[in-house]
Amino acid sequence: MDSNEEKIIEAKEHVVDETAADAKPTVTPPELPLDWTKIGSEQPAMVIRYPSDVLEFSNSPEETELTIVGTAGHKITKMGTDLASRCSPNLTHLVLRSHLIHKMEGLRGFEKLELLELYDNMVDSLDDLNEGEDGKPGVTLRVLDMSYNAIRDMGPVQFCPNLQELYLANNKLKTMAGLRHLSKLRKIDLGANRLRVMDEEELSGLQDLEELWLGKNKIERIGGISKLTKLRRLDVQSNRLTAIENLSSQVDTLEELYLANNGISDEGATCETGLALPFSKLNTLDLSKNRLTTTTPFVHIHSLEELWLSSNDIKTFDDVEPIAILGSRDGACLEGIYLEYNPVSKEFDYRKRIAAMLPSLNQIDADWIGGIASHGLGSSGNLSGQSLEARMKMMQELTIARARAQQEQEQRAKENGSD
Repeated sequence: MDSNEEKIIEAKEHVVDETAADAKPTVTPPELPLDWTKIGSEQPAMVIRYPSDVLEFSNSPEETELTIVGTAGHKITKMGTDLASRCSPNLTHLVLRSHLIHKMEGLRGFEKLELLELYDNMVDSLDDLNEGEDGKPGVTLRVLDMSYNAIRDMGPVQFCPNLQELYLANNKLKTMAGLRHLSKLRKIDLGANRLRVMDEEELSGLQDLEELWLGKNKIERIGGISKLTKLRRLDVQSNRLTAIENLSSQVDTLEELYLANNGISDEGATCETGLALPFSKLNTLDLSKNRLTTTTPFVHIHSLEELWLSSNDIKTFDDVEPIAILGSRDGACLEGIYLEYNPVSKEFDYRKRIAAMLPSLNQIDADWIGGIASHGLGSSGNLSGQSLEARMKMMQELTIARARAQQEQEQRAKENGSD
């Protein structure tokens, strides 16, 4: 090797040495603290709690009712397949309210169950209603409350032919399937679901039905109730109605009609098969939050005691004038009217002029005519600046106070009389 080659090799080695000196050392990251982060390990299973874990109860034949209401940290997650064997053989009322129950089970073996309530749970299907002998407990049930769950199909209620009350509000129902078999029903609550149609095929067999609650659905038309000749209360508020119709079969029975928060206009309120009918018992009518501009549609309903028309578009006293006869005729029974949040409620002397127009009134909006003191309720300060809910709550409290005072007065009179 000549001298030139040696110089080249030395130069390369020198470059390599400098590069190695300038290079950053390789850093090996520490292992992740899996025990601390739980990453890569199995998550703990949800705690399982049976009814007996939350409340100690007896299976004594003397016990007929079992009620367990969930509280923070003490919620049932499973009913248990042996629930019936752990309870009294004479149990008639089973209430497991506000828990974390996902599945209906353990009902086989209940021979006398009349009321079953799983209100506010996480149940997604109606199971175990007819698994027992002779179709029990379904055939013995009189009241079933499964409101505030996640039920999508109510078909299994057909296994409860003796039901008188059915509550399935706040679920995920799209149809009324199963109702046609429940001829003894008197009250149904299917509010806050996803119903679009009042199904005549399902409703027509409910000839003893007295109350039908369908608020907060997606119903576009009142219908399917031609066979419900005993209906007293109908609630279709917060739906998609534009007209009041198909109430001919209820003209002699309907007492309360709740249709607030729809899209009902003056024309929609005067249909021949709706409010134009001569209702003889209708005492409460709620048409708040609609599109009304006049009170003309109600002028002939002499039985009205409460008329709620808040949040419409009634502009002038002339628009209110048509119902003057309801508060001024002999035997007038109209006691309360709500017109707040209409343009007319901002007019000068609004309350004074409405009171003069309707002498039978004792309440306009949430305020007593003449003040609360004039009705024996004492003073409540200024209510006008408060919300409707706050005013109603205060009125309720004051009414209770008046009732208590009256009761105490009667008791004192009784004691004085005995002396």
